[in-house]
Amino acid sequence: MDARGYIKVDDELQTNVPGVWAIGDCNRRGAFTHTSYNDYEIVADNLLNGDNRSVKDRIMACGLFIDPPLGRVGMTDDEVRKSGRHALTAKRMMTRVGRALEKGDSRGFMKITVDADSKEILGAAILGAGGDEAIHAIIDTMYAKAPYTVVRRAVHIHPTVSELLPTVLGELKAL
Repeated sequence: MDARGYIKVDDELQTNVPGVWAIGDCNRRGAFTHTSYNDYEIVADNLLNGDNRSVKDRIMACGLFIDPPLGRVGMTDDEVRKSGRHALTAKRMMTRVGRALEKGDSRGFMKITVDADSKEILGAAILGAGGDEAIHAIIDTMYAKAPYTVVRRAVHIHPTVSELLPTVLGELKAL
């Protein structure tokens, strides 16, 4: 255990005891239901399917089910700046998102930051109506290591919050 009482594990969630793994909140590798379940998936795939999965491949994402909800993934702007990357970012207030207006709740914003060189999405936050669902388009693109232009050129269903993601990505400026 570490000084704070968490069970120490390696990147495949094995403890220092052979044949013993620690998953979930006890290992300090993510204190969310979705990361705990992903811990299980990693251990099960490695043990039962001979995979080579690791928590190093996990992109941290979270949802706060507040009013309005928040969906967030990847790096914050401060983390991007500290990394020294040449980055681009765009932000759109929910007052400019038709679905939010239609729902009568235009509080919040959509924000996406990308690496200007690789064109990969580095992080995003969607605070507002549907933000906890719309963020998944960004999460999937990040896992695919696809350039942001995939989302930028996609046709999203109208009327949704997600349909504004291409518009936001069309407004990128230097961070």
